[in-house]
Amino acid sequence: MDAPALPNPDAIQADGLGCHSGKDTLLAAAAAAGKSETLAQYARDYPLPDGAGPHDQPQSMCPAFGSLRVGLRMRRTATILSGSACCVYGLSFTSHFYGARRSVGYVPFNSESLVTGKLFEDIREAVHQQADPALHDSVVIINLCVPTASGVPLQLLPRAINGVRIIGIDVPGFGVPTHAEAKDVLAGAMLRYARSEAEAGPVTAPRGGVSEKPTVTLLGEMFPADPVGIGMMLEPMGLAAGPVVPTREWRELYAALDCAAVAAIHPFYTASVREFETAGRCIVPSAPVGFEGTEAWLQAVGRACNVPQAMIDAAKNKWLRAIKGALAATPIKGRVTVSGYEGSELLVARLLVESGAEVPYVGSACPKTPWSAPDLEWLQARGVHVQYRASLEQDIAAVREFQPDLAIGTTPVVQAAKQATVPALYFTNLISARPLMGVMGAGSLARVINSAIANKARFQTMREFFGDVGSGDKAGVWEGVPQERPEFRAETRRQVIKIQKRRKAEEMI
Repeated sequence: MDAPALPNPDAIQADGLGCHSGKDTLLAAAAAAGKSETLAQYARDYPLPDGAGPHDQPQSMCPAFGSLRVGLRMRRTATILSGSACCVYGLSFTSHFYGARRSVGYVPFNSESLVTGKLFEDIREAVHQQADPALHDSVVIINLCVPTASGVPLQLLPRAINGVRIIGIDVPGFGVPTHAEAKDVLAGAMLRYARSEAEAGPVTAPRGGVSEKPTVTLLGEMFPADPVGIGMMLEPMGLAAGPVVPTREWRELYAALDCAAVAAIHPFYTASVREFETAGRCIVPSAPVGFEGTEAWLQAVGRACNVPQAMIDAAKNKWLRAIKGALAATPIKGRVTVSGYEGSELLVARLLVESGAEVPYVGSACPKTPWSAPDLEWLQARGVHVQYRASLEQDIAAVREFQPDLAIGTTPVVQAAKQATVPALYFTNLISARPLMGVMGAGSLARVINSAIANKARFQTMREFFGDVGSGDKAGVWEGVPQERPEFRAETRRQVIKIQKRRKAEEMI
């Protein structure tokens, strides 16, 4: 097979290899390169308000990390990146920082191999080398920004090699807004492949066997104890918790599709939902958080699975009283703002409110979808401002406006809050790394939240002690005490004014 000609070699002409050419330039290049259909689908699945979003600033890690994370967590799955060397280095480093225990494949390129189509040949060769059925069930190849903008056609790769499935996806920073949604790009592609296999004939059973009870598939990464707790809550209704998508093994995809209903625990998995709906599965929004959230969720799941009301009530009677007791035993007192990019921000806010906290603001980098509607309505009814596609500026502005006792957010939000003597916790490592569902979740946040709020006095003491040391022009490392030099400031100001006047005069000529 001859190497395909690159549809748009001009994509790499601006600014080196083009990865810093800007979103509009890269979008136009990708469209000219034959990626219009892919980008249009991404725009529908992951909409941005007025064409803007968190990645445009940029304010989040490369979105491809989400897809890479999904692939690296799966057994017997090899993952290969095709992109600029600096991007691959950063993604590999971040992946290993977050606990990846296998290598990340990389297909390098330069301007010549990209323009001549040799890169596609190199990718095909790399895929063939990795497609060993003794080692792998699937091989994932991910196009980053430059190969996507240049039209490298992963769709021309074989669907399978030696029985090993080949999954090629484009995950450009200019087409997928957040790394959370990039998880859905790969999860959706794998579900689509697995669904076609199941429709064609018998498939491999799950490692633990087929459940005797109807199952509820759980959509979205969560704390490991949460699926166990959800399974316990489903048991009185004659149901069982199914696999968590993204899955940890290919055969789990079949079990995920073979379910009675799908619980959209994280509401941004649009492509995955589409595959479940195509398979005829019902989607249940929200999650069993807090007393009211659990009551509504159990009712919705029971109804979706045609469970008799008596059995639904039995599940409620067994668990709701315990949840109410756990919430009452571990109250949270204080004002808390919540922001993050994991997609579970609204669920955390619900749990905080039911624990007694005042939550004036919730910001999520993810988009508004039908599957977060119950959480949105519940929070808004209690006076909470919910901001989808929240920017860093909006999150920090909320901290300044509401003056919380605690700010939960991303790293820069935490930094800004602490500089303002507001206690703060990093959402990803300290909040989403705890159980949130059912009885276990009801009291899981109270200790860390209340402990952080109690540190307010320590921040004020440090501010009073250090004053403005280390801030402004006193930042950095000094051998002695910084000395003010007003004459230098005055001279610099004079030079700047002089340059501005000259430029203005030149513009008038």
